[in-house]
Amino acid sequence: MKTLLVSAVALIDADGRILLAQRPEGKSLAGLWEFPGGKVEAGETPEAALIRELQEELGINTWKSCLAPLTFASHSYDDFHLLMPLFACRRWEGTPQPREGQTLKWAHARDLRNFPMPPADIPLIPILRDWL
Repeated sequence: MKTLLVSAVALIDADGRILLAQRPEGKSLAGLWEFPGGKVEAGETPEAALIRELQEELGINTWKSCLAPLTFASHSYDDFHLLMPLFACRRWEGTPQPREGQTLKWAHARDLRNFPMPPADIPLIPILRDWL
C-alpha cells in the first residue's frame, strides 16, 4: 500500500479559533471539513509544502519559524495510507481567501466535532481541544 505524505496546519487566529476548509465538489471526500494543507512533493519538506499550499490555496504567507509541529495523523484509506503532520501556526501575512473553490470557516476547538471531517482528521480534534 502506498503511503501519502500530506502536510496540514491549524491556523489559529487572535481569538483562538482554527481555520477549516470545506472540500469542494468534484474532489474526493467533497463536503467534508479539513485543516488547510496538501501533498508534500518530491524533494520538499513538510514545512515547505505547507508554505507553498497556503500561498496557493489561501493567498497567505508564513514562515518555517512560525510552524510549530503539534501532532500527526496516520490513517489507512482503501487505496493508500495517509501520514499527515499537523502544525500549529499563529502568525501569517494576509487574510485567508478561498482560492480553490473551497468554503472557509473559523471555529473554536470545542466546536470542531460539529463539522464532518475525513476519518484521518477526527483523532486530531481532542489534541487541539486540549492544547488550546
